[in-house]
Amino acid sequence: MQIVAENLTTVAHVIQMAVAPVFLLTGIGAILSVLTGRLGRLVDRFRALSETRETLPAAQARELTILTVRAHWVHWAITLCTASALFVAIVIGALFMGAVANIDPSRIVSILFIVAMTSLIIGLGCFLREISLSVHIFDLGKESS
Repeated sequence: MQIVAENLTTVAHVIQMAVAPVFLLTGIGAILSVLTGRLGRLVDRFRALSETRETLPAAQARELTILTVRAHWVHWAITLCTASALFVAIVIGALFMGAVANIDPSRIVSILFIVAMTSLIIGLGCFLREISLSVHIFDLGKESS
């Protein structure tokens, strides 16, 4: 009975340690939702402009170029944030595998968490770049007036 109580205590402790990364996964999921929504709107706008490509004014041609660049930045943001979520999930798995195998996973968990945060930071940087490019669409409207 003593062993069962110790195992339950260990599992409870691992679950407590895994709670913060699970909340992080929730936040990354929300970010990914925003990013995929932006990508969808970019694709829709690109298709709408491409259908009338023969009669495009210069401002709309430049908008197509900007939309393409923005789509690349959103793509990288989605890729990096997804990779971050994957690394966080591996961190959670490593915590539980360490408890089950009775080994110290602190080194691998630390490295994976650093990689996850680095990926998330770079992904958010790509998102910021895409947002700054989206402001140029307003400049195009001023040029055509």
